Amino acid sequence: MLKLTIDGRPVEVSEGTTILEACQFLGIEIPTLCHLEQLKAEGSCRMCVVEVEGVKNLQVSCATPCWDGMVVQTKSERVVSFRRLILELLLANHDTDCFNCPATGRCKLYQYAMEYGVEGSRFVRFKEHHPKDESSEFFNYDPSKCILCRRCVRVCNDLQVNHTLSLKNRGPDTWVGLPFDKLFKDSNCVSCGNCVSVCPTGALTAKAAKSFRIWEVTKTRTTCPYCGVGCQMDLLVKNGEVVGVEPAHGRANPGILCVKGKWAYHFINHPDRLKTPLIRKDGQLQPVSWDEALDYVVEGIKKIKEESGPDAIAGFSSARVTNEENYLFMKMMRAVVGTNNVDHCARL
Repeated sequence: MLKLTIDGRPVEVSEGTTILEACQFLGIEIPTLCHLEQLKAEGSCRMCVVEVEGVKNLQVSCATPCWDGMVVQTKSERVVSFRRLILELLLANHDTDCFNCPATGRCKLYQYAMEYGVEGSRFVRFKEHHPKDESSEFFNYDPSKCILCRRCVRVCNDLQVNHTLSLKNRGPDTWVGLPFDKLFKDSNCVSCGNCVSVCPTGALTAKAAKSFRIWEVTKTRTTCPYCGVGCQMDLLVKNGEVVGVEPAHGRANPGILCVKGKWAYHFINHPDRLKTPLIRKDGQLQPVSWDEALDYVVEGIKKIKEESGPDAIAGFSSARVTNEENYLFMKMMRAVVGTNNVDHCARL
């Protein structure tokens, strides 16, 4: 274990722990714009800098490992002044029409500007922005709000492994774009939306985000219903209606979702959605309780088995339940009903 001091507070961490991780252990908040815990730190935004005793330059806390005896200051005058400078440089080329931005309330750049008292920039805008891309069915891309944190690029390339986004050009002309300057609808984008989920500003926003602000919704942790992987996600609920989905960090998904998990939630609010079991009575489907429906199924299986044998029965399982539930269904059909006629809908 390594012993160090952060803002006058002693702490012990294991070898290889970064300064940012040590600060998080102590509950000390460090501003970050480029950092993602599921990816290797690259320290490109410089917002997380701290002052280390005996070291000349400020150190990026997300990529600097701790050492024994280290003394760290996270809010010294030098650190705060540097962070303000970074914010001014970012705001110089950032569209600050926050009133009309769907990311209002969750934009980290706005949050930090307010926290550090940065109301504008002394620097002159030095780049022209590319036009908006609203071709995707699910999200919009506004380059004028991009701060080049590379979160979207790294998630697309390293986690989703789709290689749709990249940094194009160099110097002041750098921007996040697609191969051959294509639109999203004409590219190899699979609409997973993971770039939208990690964007710290309003550069990438869900089209549905215009219908709510983040302070209007509550978050409910749940499991994605679309397959047996078990990805964790948070439902965004406004006035009893699901208005969005955010990926959570689960054992099956490192903060990412597929296109279905991220965007296909509208069925929840559909008026034709079945909410109770139905049994056909006198030629009409009638709503019944689960107990009555299950008793009906059991009696039907018993009757067919007695009259025609177990192989007259087939079981059809679902790809939208867990692997464990599918295993139990298979065991039930083979051990209880007595048939190997078990099929699955995963290939549809």
